[in-house]
Amino acid sequence: MPYGQTMTIDISKMSRAERILWDHGVTKAEHIDLDAIASRHGANVVYRPLGGCEARLVAYGDSAVISVSSASIEGRQRFSLGHELAHWLCDRGRGFLCAKEDIGPQNAEARNVEASANAFASQLILPSYLVDSWIGSQAITLGLAANLAKDFNTSLTAAAIKLVRRASGQSSVMCHNQSRLLWRERSLKFPFDYSIVGQLHQDTDAFEIAFTKKAGMSRPKKESADRWVRGQNTYRLTVQSQSVKLPDDNVLSLITFLE
Repeated sequence: MPYGQTMTIDISKMSRAERILWDHGVTKAEHIDLDAIASRHGANVVYRPLGGCEARLVAYGDSAVISVSSASIEGRQRFSLGHELAHWLCDRGRGFLCAKEDIGPQNAEARNVEASANAFASQLILPSYLVDSWIGSQAITLGLAANLAKDFNTSLTAAAIKLVRRASGQSSVMCHNQSRLLWRERSLKFPFDYSIVGQLHQDTDAFEIAFTKKAGMSRPKKESADRWVRGQNTYRLTVQSQSVKLPDDNVLSLITFLE
């Protein structure tokens, strides 16, 4: 996806992770080399089998070794590396053994050290100063998230969460299994008094995807908002929804309220 012809950047508003990228001359997604950044900051990156965790940081003095699970897909490996880099740069003096549940962009809003590392990793892999230009005026959909994930070499989940967090409209991305809601992220303008349904509605594409072997991403679909959210008069509102089955068999969905 092409970037805008001009890009106005206020460096003073950058996060610490973005400043690191900027100092490394990153002006395009393909410039983001996490292994090189780690090396410059004294951390050697090793990809190897890790039992029971996604990544591990072992620090000694001004040097460190970051081990990343060789069994994970590349997008997951990059996020895990970004997460451990956050620990190395922001939490120096401690060692970390990070399990799968510790590492993930959906956990970046909690107030703890792992959440802070997730937020840092998200900005390393999907820096806002590049993503905002990339999004432009495009509609927020899972299809767009798939393109973002491809261009920035990250996971679909991380890309979808980033899109929703930067969305100017009322959007939410969520993950369900067959029995319950696992997590959700909402845009700043998403109605604060609306909540995401705890179980998938039987008339949604997400329900079909969850309970069948249907593969691929559903097409964007307009439907009643009360299939997705709980709140006053949601039956009068309309959302656009799109869903896809993740490798772990959970279902990722993105909805946006329509005017």
